[in-house]
Amino acid sequence: MTGGRVVILGGIGKNFAAGMSGGIAYIYDSADKLKGRINTGMVELESIEEASEKNEVKSMIENYHKYTGSKKAKKLLDNWEHECSYFIKVMPTDYKRVLEQDKQSVTA
Repeated sequence: MTGGRVVILGGIGKNFAAGMSGGIAYIYDSADKLKGRINTGMVELESIEEASEKNEVKSMIENYHKYTGSKKAKKLLDNWEHECSYFIKVMPTDYKRVLEQDKQSVTA
């Protein structure tokens, strides 16, 4: 993955994010079992804190539900305030640094 954002509502393979240098992945993990499958060599694992980011993830799930009729997406949307706390944000370290530099140059 080199850019963009993706939401993952299902499982992930072993060594997820190995070599991930850009983009952001949001992984739904209500059972708290997926963190051990993520290669943290180039990424940081975070929670979703900002309202704008929660809204963006929700919007992606709403689109997914709209186009697929996914029951899992519907369940998440129906209980969004509770379910959004189960997402893991996978953020590449270098990508985060670049985004922060860009944000600082805009405000300077």
